[in-house]
Amino acid sequence: VHGDTSLELTMLRLARLAPHAATTARSVAQTRAASMVARAAAGPARRAAITIQTRGYAGKDIRFGADARALLLAGVDKVADAVQVTLGPKGRNVIIQQSFGQPKITKDGVTVAKAIDLKDATENLGAQCIRVVASKTNDAAGDGTTTATVLARALYSEGCKSVAAGMNPMDLQRGIKKAVNAIVEELKRISIPVSTSEQIAQVATISANNDAALGKLIATAMEKVGKEGVVTVKDGRTLNDELEVVEGMKLDRGFISPHFVTDPKTGVVTFKDAYVLCFEKKLSTIQSIVPILERVAKAQKPLVIIAEDVDGDALTTLIVNKLRGVTQVAAVKAPGFGENRTKSLQDIAILTGGEMFTDEFGAKLEDATLEDLGTAKEITIDKDSTLVLNGGGDAADIDARCDAIREAIATSDSEYDKEKLQERLAKLKGGVAVIYCGGATDVEVGEKRDRLDDALHATRAAVLEGIVPGGGTALLRASKVLDNLQSDNFDQSIGIKIVKKAVRVPAKAIADNAGVEGSVVVGNILANPNVNYGYNAQTDEYVDMVKAGVIDPTKVVRTALVDASSIASLLTTTEALIVDLPEDKPAGGMGGMG
Repeated sequence: VHGDTSLELTMLRLARLAPHAATTARSVAQTRAASMVARAAAGPARRAAITIQTRGYAGKDIRFGADARALLLAGVDKVADAVQVTLGPKGRNVIIQQSFGQPKITKDGVTVAKAIDLKDATENLGAQCIRVVASKTNDAAGDGTTTATVLARALYSEGCKSVAAGMNPMDLQRGIKKAVNAIVEELKRISIPVSTSEQIAQVATISANNDAALGKLIATAMEKVGKEGVVTVKDGRTLNDELEVVEGMKLDRGFISPHFVTDPKTGVVTFKDAYVLCFEKKLSTIQSIVPILERVAKAQKPLVIIAEDVDGDALTTLIVNKLRGVTQVAAVKAPGFGENRTKSLQDIAILTGGEMFTDEFGAKLEDATLEDLGTAKEITIDKDSTLVLNGGGDAADIDARCDAIREAIATSDSEYDKEKLQERLAKLKGGVAVIYCGGATDVEVGEKRDRLDDALHATRAAVLEGIVPGGGTALLRASKVLDNLQSDNFDQSIGIKIVKKAVRVPAKAIADNAGVEGSVVVGNILANPNVNYGYNAQTDEYVDMVKAGVIDPTKVVRTALVDASSIASLLTTTEALIVDLPEDKPAGGMGGMG
């Protein structure tokens, strides 16, 4: 009985506790479910937060349509406004803050464009695009960067208006391209070949901001070294500009040891009727050079050894022989590095009429005879350079070598390789001229060097493709062919009109910078039938531009127009732009407190 009573009491307690247990179970289940939902909801947020933290930015700003094009145009305008003030003979300078050193003062369009970096990311996209125009024109022609910049701005500005008015941007682009091609063909037709030193001086003078002295200096340099010669510009050490012309082969390596010096007063080695030995490898042992030294000593002529390097016992032997008066000898490191050094040694061997000793050809130095050595009438060596004059090489062999280098220049895609090949060609066939920029301060020298570089590139371009009337006149004259140019539809015809309006901007800007009304000047030029008739901003008069010497290289004008139209038409077809949003960085507390 007692057991039955205990069972009944237990059952009674369970019955009473059942509702509470059910409620508690439901509460726990609901709590767990809510917790799982909260974790599931928080998961993407946590993942997004991690991604943002990893990438280091808050997101992207995306703009569309007219809003995007207007922001790009704002950036384009800021760069073009800064560059445009330098255009023409009465254009002004721009002063640029440098991250280190003195500020830079320049009148070079591409230098100004490259210095501009805008704070607003969307506007900076437009600025970067317009910098591409200036840089590309500078790379291709070396001048005309300011013209290219103002043309690009004019084309894009008009393109934005047309797209906003409902024109199809792709048809506008086709119309612009068709008009540019027509103008380029007309420029080629009216181009005048450069044939005289006076024309070269005129081109150089215009590009050097109407500095006649610099123009004459460049013309003299190009006349002396020839079309295949190299003209370089370096900083001078005096107040005046200087021209140094080297008509032989000059190597940018001097003697290995000062013990080879023949004139202690000047510190140079000077040999007459010398032998030249070209060796591709390094000379370190005496066994390989003793036989040829004995033969040269018997001939009683000087010897110049040009090799990768000379050291160890070989260098000691040469110095001892020189000091004891056994033979006149000097050693020079071969110029260049790697394959370029080997090619340069071959050039020297051909110029002097000798052989280049190398393991590849099986020519051993121990077997060398006097007939295998090159010769030169005069060789001058200082601590920095070597000058070889009147090499004994055969003219036909030298011409064949020059032809091979010209072919290599034509097939090369690398600007660096082309420059090195051109230098080798100049040393073999032409000559090397160096213009040293003079000035009272480093800032003045830098500004003058920029103008000289522009003038040099413009002069080379003029020799290649000829000249056209300057001052923006050529583009105005060439634009007349657009009057009869046929288009496929109405939108393309608007693209042609955009180009016709834009090519007036350079002439207008030159006149505006000279303090006269540009629109009136453009109207007066177009009203005259003479193709060479234009406005000389320097003298403030209308003249025959070619006779007055106000001329531009055809290549510079053509490249400026083509590059400007390329970027402007692409910008016109832009419908969306994407930039990074600025990252929100928490404000840092003040250090050193508390």
